[in-house]
Amino acid sequence: MSSISLQGLRHVYANGHVGLSDVDLDVHDGEFLALLGPSGSGKTTLLRSIAGFVQPEAGTLRFGGKPVSGPGVWIPPEKRNLGMVFQDHAIWPHWSVARNVGYPLRLAGVARREAEVRVRSVLGLVGLDGLGDRAPAALSGGQRQRVALARAIAGAPQALLLDEALSSLDEPLRARLRLDLKALTSEQGLTSVHVTHDRAEALALADRVAVLRAGRIEQVGTPQDLVRHPASAFVASFVNDAVLLEGTWAEGCFEIAEGLSIPGARLEAGPCLGPDGLGQTALAVTAAVSPLDLVLHPHIGDGGSGRTRAGVVTSSLYGPHGFGVSADWEGRTLRAHVTGWAPRPGDRVVPEVLRARVFASQTAGTAASHPELVPA
Repeated sequence: MSSISLQGLRHVYANGHVGLSDVDLDVHDGEFLALLGPSGSGKTTLLRSIAGFVQPEAGTLRFGGKPVSGPGVWIPPEKRNLGMVFQDHAIWPHWSVARNVGYPLRLAGVARREAEVRVRSVLGLVGLDGLGDRAPAALSGGQRQRVALARAIAGAPQALLLDEALSSLDEPLRARLRLDLKALTSEQGLTSVHVTHDRAEALALADRVAVLRAGRIEQVGTPQDLVRHPASAFVASFVNDAVLLEGTWAEGCFEIAEGLSIPGARLEAGPCLGPDGLGQTALAVTAAVSPLDLVLHPHIGDGGSGRTRAGVVTSSLYGPHGFGVSADWEGRTLRAHVTGWAPRPGDRVVPEVLRARVFASQTAGTAASHPELVPA
């Protein structure tokens, strides 16, 4: 069993910064879990706690049901049987590739012939077959990171930890290594925990993603869940680059401002903050709108449509699947993905929201009293 279980994990640094605040998390056997969040959110502290480089002040950490950190228990990093890959590959430049990869086996006292067979096998797994005699200086950056990955898995660890392991690589090398890493961990059945600040990387690699904020886990779910059903406005904004619009829910629609409203049929109720406001006829809420759910129509006059309040395109970036567009609308920044026409800075546009996820504002109550909102 290579599952990892954290219960009530808490850690506060000497400067008062809260690294972890009562974190509960289960990483399933063979699962690839990504830890995602802004700087200072606690993702690196959480990974270092699992590795044993940080000793939490409270809570229990278990590997396969066995405590390694908790009341009266502390297993040091070298006794946890973990493989770890850092942003800086940290391989020894004066050693050959094979000697670097075989280092954990030497520490474990594995017989020389057996270790050589294992090193050759692992180098083949990471696409470095036949390069065991090379010096690290003769390798590309991607190859050196593969050496670090091979070294991490050479000793058959019970879990693989990755700390921004791909962030120093350039695209498209980084994209290629993502695919190889995903295939390798799946084939080997490795339980993996990967810290990254790259949203696309987390969503592409992980079976599940844990989104952290201020030392707490905001949401844990599959990439699809996080994108389509974010648990908070923060998750919607951070993971999916959603636009957050403040407004009022009343009489079956969400009114952002005069001239722009979203009918209730296009809204989906997110988790709310509490029971305050039950029975109110008007409710202050926040709508999170994904760029994929926001249409920007070229402004060609009223035309009988009633859409008369135009915004202005401020930037338009071309991509292989359309344009990523930012627009100013009534002092609000809107972001949308546009296909079918080529917007240019200065063009006037009219926004239309196809779908939005609605959350109660801090001073508002729950949306449970508003059955018109489609349940999540």
